[in-house]
Parts: sequence; structure tokens; C-alpha cells
Amino acid sequence: MKSSLKNMIMVLASICVVTSAALGFVYQLTAEPIRLAQENKLVSALSQVLPEFNNNPLETKQNVSVEVDGEQIETIVYVAEKDGEAVGYAITSKALGFSGDIELMTGFDKMGKILNIQVLSMAETPGLGANMTNEDNVLLTSFKDKEAGKINMKVKKDGGDIDALTASTISSRAYANAVNRAYQAFLKVSATQQGEGGENE
Repeated sequence: MKSSLKNMIMVLASICVVTSAALGFVYQLTAEPIRLAQENKLVSALSQVLPEFNNNPLETKQNVSVEVDGEQIETIVYVAEKDGEAVGYAITSKALGFSGDIELMTGFDKMGKILNIQVLSMAETPGLGANMTNEDNVLLTSFKDKEAGKINMKVKKDGGDIDALTASTISSRAYANAVNRAYQAFLKVSATQQGEGGENE
């Protein structure tokens, strides 16, 4: 084949078509396993932060917008039920940390006690902010089994009740902020459900 600009363009175009088709095929192969892995991670987190339930919390998923410090924050709420009655709420929320968003799932019982917290995603510094994923780290123990309405959800350096990770004030603030955002969503959703329950009685 005689080398020419036209021939080169045709060859490059053919390569692009073949490459695009291959990428599309690979995406189709991997999309479902990725989705299932994400769902399994979510189900695992739900089981870690909620009390005993017998419904499927994934079917109760709802997006809830709350205002915190004048800013509209988006959260996701899952309701745990036992025999048709709400017994707990798992709420995912985000806050900006040192290296990007920190996403948590916070579990509450129906009275607002924090049952547990799971880190869903973060990119904080290993050995510093990333220690928030360690079992029984000081951030988690500052919140776990506490009545959310009775604690000041700021790190102690800012006058609150929350112990910060060593040398990781920014990450710790973000963690506390994310929990507070989840609590605001809990107040909104639980108040709505109690109101609906009152109307039905």
C-alpha cells in the first residue's frame, strides 16, 4: 500500500474503531462484577452499623437533602425494620478531608444512638488520616454507643467532644462533619416517619 496521508488516516481510524469496540466489550464484561462488588460492600456495611432487622434495607434507599451550616448536603438513608417497624437507620454522608472526600456510613437506632460507623471510601494519608479505618480508633470510639444529640460533633481542638487522630486534624474534622451530616439526615427522616406513624394511630 502506497504511503499517503489518506492511507494513514484510514489506518488510524480503523485502529480507533477496533480499540473502541474492545474497550466496550471489556466494559460489558466487568460492569456487572463491579456492580455486585459495590453492592456486597454496601450490604456488609449495613450489617455492621444496624441493629437486627428482617427487611431489605436496600429497598428503602432514599436520597435526603439537609442543610448544615447554610450548605445543602446530600445523604442517602436506609431504614432497617423488624416486623414492619423501623428499628434503625444507616446513613451515608461525605465531607472533604485532607486528600479528598471521606464517605461514611453511620448507623443509628430509632432513638438516635450511634451504633457504629463504617468508612466506605477515603484517600487519606497512610499512617495518619487513614487510621480512621482501624478498628476502635479514637474517632470511632468518640461516637460509638453515644446519644448523638448529647455530643458536640467537633474535634476537641475546636471545642467539641471528639478525639482526633494523631497529627490528622483535617481528616478528623471531616470524619466528625460527615457524622454530623448523617445525624441531621436522621433527625429529618425519623421525624417524618414518627409524624406518619402518629397520623395512622
